[in-house]
Amino acid sequence: MESSQRRMELSVIIPIFNEEAIIDELYHRLVKSVSACVDRFELIFINDGSKDQSLVCLQRLAEQDPRVKYLGFSRNFGHQIAVTAGLDVCTGKAVVIIDGDLQDPPEVIPELYASYKKGFEVVYARRLAREGETFFKKWSAKLFYRLLRRITAVDMPLDTGDFRLIDEKIVHYLRQMPEQNKFLRGQIAWLGFRQTGVYFKREKRRHGSTGYSLAKMIRFALDGITGFSDVPIKLVSRLGLLISLFSFAVILYALYSYFLLNRTITGWTSLIMSSMFIGGVQLLSIGIIGEYIGRINKNVQHRPLYIVSDSNMIKDPVEMDMQPK
Repeated sequence: MESSQRRMELSVIIPIFNEEAIIDELYHRLVKSVSACVDRFELIFINDGSKDQSLVCLQRLAEQDPRVKYLGFSRNFGHQIAVTAGLDVCTGKAVVIIDGDLQDPPEVIPELYASYKKGFEVVYARRLAREGETFFKKWSAKLFYRLLRRITAVDMPLDTGDFRLIDEKIVHYLRQMPEQNKFLRGQIAWLGFRQTGVYFKREKRRHGSTGYSLAKMIRFALDGITGFSDVPIKLVSRLGLLISLFSFAVILYALYSYFLLNRTITGWTSLIMSSMFIGGVQLLSIGIIGEYIGRINKNVQHRPLYIVSDSNMIKDPVEMDMQPK
Protein backbone atom coordinates (compact mmCIF):
# COMPACT_ATOMS: atom_id res chain seq x y z
CA MET A 1 0.00 0.00 0.00
CA GLU A 2 1.35 3.39 -0.98
CA SER A 3 1.89 5.98 1.73
CA SER A 4 -0.78 8.63 2.15
CA GLN A 5 1.68 11.25 0.82
CA ARG A 6 2.19 9.37 -2.46
CA ARG A 7 -1.37 8.24 -3.01
CA MET A 8 -3.49 9.80 -5.70
CA GLU A 9 -6.07 12.28 -4.53
CA LEU A 10 -8.42 11.44 -7.37
CA SER A 11 -8.77 8.57 -9.85
CA VAL A 12 -10.95 8.93 -12.93
CA ILE A 13 -12.26 5.73 -14.55
CA ILE A 14 -13.22 6.04 -18.22
CA PRO A 15 -14.54 3.00 -20.17
CA ILE A 16 -13.74 3.29 -23.88
CA PHE A 17 -15.42 1.50 -26.77
CA ASN A 18 -14.68 2.70 -30.33
CA GLU A 19 -14.03 6.32 -29.33
CA GLU A 20 -10.84 7.10 -31.28
CA ALA A 21 -12.42 10.25 -32.80
CA ILE A 22 -12.81 11.96 -29.42
CA ILE A 23 -10.10 10.52 -27.18
CA ASP A 24 -7.80 13.53 -27.57
CA GLU A 25 -10.59 15.99 -26.77
CA LEU A 26 -11.73 13.80 -23.89
CA TYR A 27 -8.20 13.71 -22.47
CA HIS A 28 -7.67 17.48 -22.63
CA ARG A 29 -11.06 18.26 -21.08
CA LEU A 30 -10.47 15.74 -18.31
CA VAL A 31 -7.02 17.10 -17.49
CA LYS A 32 -8.32 20.66 -17.38
CA SER A 33 -11.27 19.80 -15.16
CA VAL A 34 -9.47 17.47 -12.76
CA SER A 35 -6.48 19.80 -12.45
CA ALA A 36 -8.86 22.44 -11.12
CA CYS A 37 -9.65 20.12 -8.19
CA VAL A 38 -6.46 18.30 -7.24
CA ASP A 39 -2.76 18.11 -8.02
CA ARG A 40 -2.25 14.34 -7.88
CA PHE A 41 -4.59 12.34 -10.08
CA GLU A 42 -4.70 9.47 -12.52
CA LEU A 43 -6.83 8.90 -15.61
CA ILE A 44 -7.62 5.20 -16.01
CA PHE A 45 -8.91 4.33 -19.47
CA ILE A 46 -10.36 0.84 -20.01
CA ASN A 47 -10.40 -0.17 -23.67
CA ASP A 48 -13.35 -2.56 -23.82
CA GLY A 49 -12.38 -4.50 -26.94
CA SER A 50 -12.62 -1.54 -29.34
CA LYS A 51 -12.48 -2.38 -33.05
CA ASP A 52 -10.95 0.97 -34.04
CA GLN A 53 -7.65 2.61 -33.04
CA SER A 54 -8.76 3.56 -29.52
CA LEU A 55 -6.05 1.45 -27.87
CA VAL A 56 -3.34 3.00 -30.05
CA CYS A 57 -4.55 6.47 -29.06
CA LEU A 58 -4.44 5.53 -25.38
CA GLN A 59 -0.95 4.10 -25.70
CA ARG A 60 0.23 7.33 -27.31
CA LEU A 61 -1.30 9.43 -24.53
CA ALA A 62 0.27 7.19 -21.88
CA GLU A 63 3.70 7.74 -23.41
CA GLN A 64 3.20 11.51 -23.27
CA ASP A 65 1.59 11.76 -19.84
CA PRO A 66 2.44 9.43 -16.92
CA ARG A 67 -0.91 10.26 -15.34
CA VAL A 68 -2.63 8.32 -18.12
CA LYS A 69 -3.12 4.63 -17.34
CA TYR A 70 -4.92 2.08 -19.49
CA LEU A 71 -6.20 -1.48 -19.48
CA GLY A 72 -6.89 -3.21 -22.79
CA PHE A 73 -9.39 -6.08 -22.76
CA SER A 74 -8.97 -9.16 -24.96
CA ARG A 75 -12.55 -8.63 -26.19
CA ASN A 76 -15.66 -6.64 -25.38
CA PHE A 77 -16.81 -7.54 -21.87
CA GLY A 78 -19.35 -4.74 -21.40
CA HIS A 79 -19.55 -1.32 -19.80
CA GLN A 80 -20.15 -2.47 -16.21
CA ILE A 81 -17.25 -4.91 -16.31
CA ALA A 82 -14.97 -2.20 -17.75
CA VAL A 83 -15.83 0.10 -14.85
CA THR A 84 -15.28 -2.78 -12.41
CA ALA A 85 -11.78 -3.33 -13.84
CA GLY A 86 -11.01 0.33 -13.22
CA LEU A 87 -12.22 0.01 -9.64
CA ASP A 88 -9.94 -3.00 -9.17
CA VAL A 89 -6.77 -1.03 -10.04
CA CYS A 90 -7.50 2.58 -9.01
CA THR A 91 -5.54 4.08 -6.12
CA GLY A 92 -7.25 7.42 -5.49
CA LYS A 93 -8.76 8.57 -2.21
CA ALA A 94 -11.79 9.48 -4.32
CA VAL A 95 -12.87 7.98 -7.64
CA VAL A 96 -14.89 9.47 -10.50
CA ILE A 97 -16.70 7.19 -12.98
CA ILE A 98 -17.47 8.87 -16.30
CA ASP A 99 -18.38 7.57 -19.76
CA GLY A 100 -15.89 8.08 -22.56
CA ASP A 101 -18.31 9.41 -25.19
CA LEU A 102 -18.36 13.00 -23.82
CA GLN A 103 -22.10 12.87 -23.18
CA ASP A 104 -21.16 13.21 -19.53
CA PRO A 105 -19.23 16.53 -19.53
CA PRO A 106 -15.92 16.41 -17.61
CA GLU A 107 -16.55 20.01 -16.54
CA VAL A 108 -18.99 18.68 -13.91
CA ILE A 109 -16.19 16.92 -12.01
CA PRO A 110 -15.21 20.02 -9.95
CA GLU A 111 -18.81 20.24 -8.71
CA LEU A 112 -18.76 16.57 -7.74
CA TYR A 113 -15.47 17.02 -5.91
CA ALA A 114 -16.70 20.13 -4.09
CA SER A 115 -19.65 18.14 -2.68
CA TYR A 116 -17.30 15.31 -1.76
CA LYS A 117 -15.13 17.73 0.25
CA LYS A 118 -18.23 18.68 2.21
CA GLY A 119 -18.36 15.15 3.62
CA PHE A 120 -20.46 13.16 1.15
CA GLU A 121 -19.12 9.70 0.26
CA VAL A 122 -21.21 9.38 -2.91
CA VAL A 123 -21.94 12.30 -5.23
CA TYR A 124 -23.95 11.28 -8.27
CA ALA A 125 -24.64 13.39 -11.34
CA ARG A 126 -28.39 13.73 -11.92
CA ARG A 127 -29.53 14.46 -15.47
CA LEU A 128 -31.74 17.48 -16.08
CA ALA A 129 -31.96 16.77 -19.80
CA ARG A 130 -30.78 14.08 -22.24
CA GLU A 131 -30.04 15.61 -25.63
CA GLY A 132 -29.90 13.50 -28.78
CA GLU A 133 -31.75 10.50 -27.36
CA THR A 134 -34.98 9.06 -28.71
CA PHE A 135 -38.30 9.41 -26.95
CA PHE A 136 -38.42 5.64 -26.46
CA LYS A 137 -35.03 5.54 -24.70
CA LYS A 138 -35.93 8.46 -22.41
CA TRP A 139 -39.35 7.02 -21.61
CA SER A 140 -38.10 3.45 -21.03
CA ALA A 141 -35.23 4.63 -18.80
CA LYS A 142 -37.57 6.79 -16.76
CA LEU A 143 -40.04 3.93 -16.37
CA PHE A 144 -37.34 1.39 -15.48
CA TYR A 145 -35.76 3.39 -12.66
CA ARG A 146 -39.10 4.25 -11.11
CA LEU A 147 -40.18 0.63 -11.31
CA LEU A 148 -36.88 -0.55 -9.81
CA ARG A 149 -37.17 1.92 -6.97
CA ARG A 150 -40.71 0.72 -6.27
CA ILE A 151 -39.98 -3.02 -6.16
CA THR A 152 -36.73 -2.86 -4.17
CA ALA A 153 -35.82 -1.69 -0.70
CA VAL A 154 -32.84 0.20 -2.14
CA ASP A 155 -33.15 3.98 -2.31
CA MET A 156 -32.16 4.25 -5.97
CA PRO A 157 -31.63 7.87 -7.09
CA LEU A 158 -33.75 8.74 -10.11
CA ASP A 159 -32.43 10.03 -13.45
CA THR A 160 -28.84 9.04 -12.75
CA GLY A 161 -26.32 6.87 -14.57
CA ASP A 162 -22.86 5.74 -13.56
CA PHE A 163 -21.43 9.28 -13.73
CA ARG A 164 -20.54 9.93 -10.09
CA LEU A 165 -17.79 10.39 -7.52
CA ILE A 166 -17.30 7.81 -4.78
CA ASP A 167 -15.05 7.67 -1.74
CA GLU A 168 -12.33 5.01 -1.42
CA LYS A 169 -14.38 3.17 1.22
CA ILE A 170 -17.11 2.64 -1.39
CA VAL A 171 -14.48 1.20 -3.74
CA HIS A 172 -13.33 -1.10 -0.95
CA TYR A 173 -16.79 -2.59 -0.50
CA LEU A 174 -17.49 -2.81 -4.24
CA ARG A 175 -14.38 -4.97 -4.60
CA GLN A 176 -15.95 -7.40 -2.14
CA MET A 177 -19.04 -7.90 -4.29
CA PRO A 178 -18.22 -10.90 -6.52
CA GLU A 179 -21.36 -11.14 -8.63
CA GLN A 180 -20.86 -11.56 -12.38
CA ASN A 181 -23.94 -9.57 -13.42
CA LYS A 182 -22.82 -6.12 -12.38
CA PHE A 183 -25.26 -3.28 -11.74
CA LEU A 184 -22.93 -0.77 -10.14
CA ARG A 185 -25.35 2.09 -9.59
CA GLY A 186 -27.57 -0.31 -7.67
CA GLN A 187 -24.65 -1.71 -5.67
CA ILE A 188 -23.53 1.79 -4.70
CA ALA A 189 -27.06 2.73 -3.65
CA TRP A 190 -27.32 -0.51 -1.64
CA LEU A 191 -24.16 0.37 0.32
CA GLY A 192 -25.74 3.50 1.71
CA PHE A 193 -23.41 6.10 3.27
CA ARG A 194 -23.94 9.83 2.80
CA GLN A 195 -25.09 10.55 -0.73
CA THR A 196 -26.06 13.66 -2.63
CA GLY A 197 -26.58 14.74 -6.22
CA VAL A 198 -25.35 17.40 -8.63
CA TYR A 199 -27.55 18.39 -11.56
CA PHE A 200 -26.17 18.59 -15.08
CA LYS A 201 -27.28 18.58 -18.70
CA ARG A 202 -26.29 15.45 -20.63
CA GLU A 203 -24.87 16.36 -24.01
CA LYS A 204 -25.65 14.91 -27.41
CA ARG A 205 -23.31 12.26 -28.74
CA ARG A 206 -21.19 13.88 -31.44
CA HIS A 207 -19.27 10.92 -32.86
CA GLY A 208 -20.29 7.37 -33.65
CA SER A 209 -23.30 5.58 -32.26
CA THR A 210 -24.15 4.23 -28.84
CA GLY A 211 -22.86 0.80 -27.89
CA TYR A 212 -26.07 0.10 -25.97
CA SER A 213 -28.44 -1.71 -28.30
CA LEU A 214 -32.03 -2.51 -27.28
CA ALA A 215 -30.96 -6.06 -26.40
CA LYS A 216 -28.18 -4.77 -24.13
CA MET A 217 -30.57 -2.33 -22.45
CA ILE A 218 -33.01 -5.16 -21.76
CA ARG A 219 -30.17 -7.32 -20.39
CA PHE A 220 -29.00 -4.45 -18.22
CA ALA A 221 -32.55 -3.90 -16.89
CA LEU A 222 -32.91 -7.59 -16.07
CA ASP A 223 -29.59 -7.52 -14.20
CA GLY A 224 -30.83 -4.59 -12.14
CA ILE A 225 -34.19 -6.18 -11.32
CA THR A 226 -32.98 -9.71 -10.59
CA GLY A 227 -29.96 -8.45 -8.68
CA PHE A 228 -31.89 -6.25 -6.25
CA SER A 229 -35.45 -7.55 -6.09
CA ASP A 230 -37.21 -10.85 -5.48
CA VAL A 231 -40.60 -9.36 -6.38
CA PRO A 232 -40.75 -11.22 -9.76
CA ILE A 233 -40.34 -14.58 -7.96
CA LYS A 234 -43.01 -13.64 -5.42
CA LEU A 235 -45.28 -12.55 -8.27
CA VAL A 236 -44.84 -15.94 -9.95
CA SER A 237 -45.78 -17.82 -6.78
CA ARG A 238 -48.81 -15.63 -6.14
CA LEU A 239 -49.93 -15.88 -9.75
CA GLY A 240 -49.56 -19.66 -9.56
CA LEU A 241 -51.68 -19.75 -6.40
CA LEU A 242 -54.35 -17.53 -7.96
CA ILE A 243 -54.60 -19.61 -11.13
CA SER A 244 -54.70 -22.82 -9.08
CA LEU A 245 -57.61 -21.51 -7.03
CA PHE A 246 -59.42 -20.40 -10.19
CA SER A 247 -58.82 -23.81 -11.84
CA PHE A 248 -60.07 -25.58 -8.72
CA ALA A 249 -63.24 -23.49 -8.78
CA VAL A 250 -63.81 -24.36 -12.47
CA ILE A 251 -63.37 -28.08 -11.67
CA LEU A 252 -65.91 -27.89 -8.84
CA TYR A 253 -68.37 -26.14 -11.14
CA ALA A 254 -67.87 -28.77 -13.83
CA LEU A 255 -68.50 -31.61 -11.35
CA TYR A 256 -71.53 -29.81 -9.95
CA SER A 257 -72.99 -29.35 -13.45
CA TYR A 258 -72.34 -32.97 -14.43
CA PHE A 259 -73.64 -34.78 -11.35
CA LEU A 260 -76.34 -32.44 -10.00
CA LEU A 261 -77.58 -30.54 -13.04
CA ASN A 262 -77.21 -33.53 -15.41
CA ARG A 263 -75.49 -31.51 -18.11
CA THR A 264 -71.99 -31.34 -19.45
CA ILE A 265 -70.00 -28.19 -20.19
CA THR A 266 -69.42 -27.79 -23.91
CA GLY A 267 -67.13 -25.35 -25.61
CA TRP A 268 -63.96 -26.31 -27.47
CA THR A 269 -62.99 -22.61 -27.85
CA SER A 270 -63.09 -21.89 -24.13
CA LEU A 271 -61.08 -25.04 -23.44
CA ILE A 272 -58.33 -24.06 -25.90
CA MET A 273 -58.25 -20.47 -24.63
CA SER A 274 -57.86 -21.56 -21.02
CA SER A 275 -55.15 -24.08 -21.95
CA MET A 276 -53.18 -21.47 -23.90
CA PHE A 277 -53.54 -18.95 -21.08
CA ILE A 278 -52.28 -21.37 -18.45
CA GLY A 279 -49.48 -22.50 -20.78
CA GLY A 280 -48.41 -18.90 -21.36
CA VAL A 281 -48.35 -18.17 -17.65
CA GLN A 282 -46.27 -21.30 -17.06
CA LEU A 283 -43.72 -20.31 -19.72
CA LEU A 284 -43.50 -16.78 -18.32
CA SER A 285 -43.00 -18.16 -14.83
CA ILE A 286 -40.29 -20.55 -16.00
CA GLY A 287 -38.57 -17.67 -17.79
CA ILE A 288 -38.50 -15.50 -14.66
CA ILE A 289 -37.21 -18.37 -12.55
CA GLY A 290 -34.65 -19.08 -15.29
CA GLU A 291 -33.27 -15.54 -15.00
CA TYR A 292 -32.48 -16.08 -11.34
CA ILE A 293 -31.05 -19.55 -11.97
CA GLY A 294 -28.91 -18.10 -14.78
CA ARG A 295 -27.39 -15.59 -12.36
CA ILE A 296 -26.59 -18.40 -9.92
CA ASN A 297 -25.03 -20.47 -12.71
CA LYS A 298 -22.74 -17.62 -13.82
CA ASN A 299 -21.58 -16.96 -10.28
CA VAL A 300 -20.74 -20.57 -9.43
CA GLN A 301 -18.60 -20.96 -12.57
CA HIS A 302 -15.99 -18.58 -11.05
CA ARG A 303 -14.76 -17.35 -14.41
CA PRO A 304 -12.73 -14.11 -14.37
CA LEU A 305 -14.83 -11.03 -15.02
CA TYR A 306 -12.44 -9.82 -17.71
CA ILE A 307 -9.16 -10.63 -19.46
CA VAL A 308 -6.48 -7.92 -19.75
CA SER A 309 -4.39 -8.25 -22.91
CA ASP A 310 -2.45 -4.98 -22.69
CA SER A 311 -1.78 -2.46 -19.92
CA ASN A 312 0.76 0.04 -18.59
CA MET A 313 -0.45 -0.51 -15.01
CA ILE A 314 0.49 -4.14 -14.43
CA LYS A 315 3.56 -6.09 -15.52
CA ASP A 316 1.84 -9.42 -15.98
CA PRO A 317 -1.83 -9.20 -17.08
CA VAL A 318 -2.21 -13.00 -16.96
CA GLU A 319 -1.16 -13.11 -13.30
CA MET A 320 -3.67 -10.37 -12.45
CA ASP A 321 -6.51 -12.10 -14.28
CA MET A 322 -5.93 -15.35 -12.40
CA GLN A 323 -6.59 -13.64 -9.10
CA PRO A 324 -10.21 -13.79 -7.86
CA LYS A 325 -12.23 -10.63 -8.45
